[in-house]
Amino acid sequence: MEKPNYRINNDARLLFTCIGRRVSLLDRFRNSARDLGIGMHIIGTDSSPLSAALQLCDSKYVVSPVRHADYLDQILGLATRERVNLVVPTTDLDLKLLARSRSVFDAIGCCILVSRPEVIELCQDKRKAYRFLLENGFDTPFTLEAAEALSKRDFSYPCFLKPWDGHASRGTAKVENIRELEVMAGCIPNCIVQEFIEGTEYTCDVFVDFDMTVRCVVPRQRIETRGGEVSKGRTVRNEAIMSRTRDLVEALGAGPGVITIQLIVDDGGRIKFIEINPRFGGGVPLSIRAGADFPRWILEQLAGREPDIEFGRFKDNLTMLRYDSEVWIEPE
Repeated sequence: MEKPNYRINNDARLLFTCIGRRVSLLDRFRNSARDLGIGMHIIGTDSSPLSAALQLCDSKYVVSPVRHADYLDQILGLATRERVNLVVPTTDLDLKLLARSRSVFDAIGCCILVSRPEVIELCQDKRKAYRFLLENGFDTPFTLEAAEALSKRDFSYPCFLKPWDGHASRGTAKVENIRELEVMAGCIPNCIVQEFIEGTEYTCDVFVDFDMTVRCVVPRQRIETRGGEVSKGRTVRNEAIMSRTRDLVEALGAGPGVITIQLIVDDGGRIKFIEINPRFGGGVPLSIRAGADFPRWILEQLAGREPDIEFGRFKDNLTMLRYDSEVWIEPE
């Protein structure tokens, strides 16, 4: 990938799409801009006017759902009108569409923080991701189609079910026997079946710079989750996880930006990769607070500066406990 057309001097105009509840991410970009002496104007979009983070943007726009035919034109129009420097996708929903349209945004001097279309396609199809992991020598839970699992008399239970095109842990289930598999496989669209792995689950936030170099990996132990996102987590400086995760992202060619990798370290100490999400993860504020200042590094690169990044420099054993807060919309 070519470096972006640097246009930030003393003012950065960022567009966050499908912004939802990403209040913490917005705050951290604002903090980094302030520390760098860069003015920050945040434009947010969402299909719902009741998005919490949308209310906290400097400019906010309610747009069509991602699958609507007008969605891309709306985002491109906003990027042009608002003189956007950088588009930051925050969910899986529009990654593929934005990746395929990157050259159109480049033409107006706007960079999109997104991987190549073929990388997005692989990450969003868990069958392709499984084959990629095996072919490149990365350990991962044994995976097969639901119909194939049902046809095997010697299949091992328990096992884990998920849609091959799913996200945010929606439509997942653990089943204990073939009868439960028969029922649940019929309830989960596009169902695949995975070997169930006992162990400790981690999410790694991986920063890839605009030269497509992996600069930082921060493993976060997933202590507790809610709605598919981590609600309690802790940074863990595990050199084996960090090294192997860097190898994976380099082999994949993902980036630029933050790539989120999920894995399980099983009871035998083996690292088994389970998910690849080429975007900011919901728990990324923990890594940023620990010293991996992704927003600062992104802004520095957009301003033509060289970030001061040391691969393993982050605070170990920092714990995050997330809680609900409120955003108020006053009557007009």
